[in-house]
Amino acid sequence: MPIRQYKPTTAGRRGASVIDYKAELAGDAQRVRGLRESYASTGGRNHHGRVTNRAMAGHGQKRYYRKVDFMRDKDGVPASVAAIEYDPFRSAFIARLHYADGEKRYIIAPKGLKVGGKVLSGAAGVEPDVGNAMPLSTMPLGMVIHNIELQPGKGAQLARAAGVEARLVAREGGHAHVVLPSGEMRKVPEACRATIGQVGNVDHELVVWGKAGRHFLATRKRPTGRGMAKNPVDHPMGGGAARRKGHIPQSPSGVLAKGGKTRKSKARTNRQIIRRRKGAPVEVVS
Repeated sequence: MPIRQYKPTTAGRRGASVIDYKAELAGDAQRVRGLRESYASTGGRNHHGRVTNRAMAGHGQKRYYRKVDFMRDKDGVPASVAAIEYDPFRSAFIARLHYADGEKRYIIAPKGLKVGGKVLSGAAGVEPDVGNAMPLSTMPLGMVIHNIELQPGKGAQLARAAGVEARLVAREGGHAHVVLPSGEMRKVPEACRATIGQVGNVDHELVVWGKAGRHFLATRKRPTGRGMAKNPVDHPMGGGAARRKGHIPQSPSGVLAKGGKTRKSKARTNRQIIRRRKGAPVEVVS
């Protein structure tokens, strides 16, 4: 069972749950030189030492950043899955690949990829199997994909979180039409690459923290006070002798929080969006 429930020994444990990592992770968790690097937390401060992110806490537990291969540009060289590992910087698990020429790399672990499995990347001779990467031009329509590039050779930028999936629905005029997890349909150049399958760790969103302290230690995010509870000098929604409605929900800097449009009307990539995400009116951009 991927989700393991805690026994209600305390009030914080009651109802809390955790991912069963022993059932999900597999293989030898060895440290490979060159695949990870140290990471220094800023604590929400810039190079002047001033707080620029109010909700970020201190250093917390020391973490190492894993260098994940989002390019998948090692064409024609088969690789075997040596381990499925945990990555502290992302919700998805990562898979360590051992290529036939001796090189080792990390990739986002898709659902169904097991230790000992074989993966391949390239434009020719690659079957549409889970974990294989190929250009959208050679991929069968209707495939479930993730790790989607927006520009050829730049590396995957879309559909990388745990449990998400996109779908290739059409090709026209040198562009592929991809339905993203948000419901948005977008044009992507056919030369861009994507990986077959759904991102693993699907039960990530079902985890219940149980108490605020556990969430703080895991995310290193300070508690944030309500804007209505502050003074007018500290927040646009502050002030007043009592709680009252009438404020426009916004951030301390005045950015709208609910329903405000954040995308520029003259953005260059607006023409790439065929259908807006769920909850937005359908808009066809020619």
